[in-house]
Amino acid sequence: MKGGILSVLVAVAMVQFMVNPGEAITCGDVNSDLAACVSYLTGKGGDFPPPECCAGGIKLKESAVSIADKQAACECVKAAAARIPDIKDEAASSLPAKCKVQADFPISKNFNCADIH
Repeated sequence: MKGGILSVLVAVAMVQFMVNPGEAITCGDVNSDLAACVSYLTGKGGDFPPPECCAGGIKLKESAVSIADKQAACECVKAAAARIPDIKDEAASSLPAKCKVQADFPISKNFNCADIH
């Protein structure tokens, strides 16, 4: 009996930590995923993004699967980029390649997120 109850509790806990398909990506998620990238993007963190930055980029890429998710993530990235006035364009454009992740949109204040298809 104890094993059955324990199995049910483990299953419930696992479900609570899973992301539901169709659950919208929030700017809080995006900001959390990419927070470690700010020092690199502003030129204060050296020539390569820290591993935590790349891990966040990969997590964001894996989370944003639908067009709506990608557009929402893009809008969040735009808003975050607008709040950081000293982002270096070269660092922003090189970030995906340096992290070895194919980006669906650039890190930019000016990109039209509606262009993501």
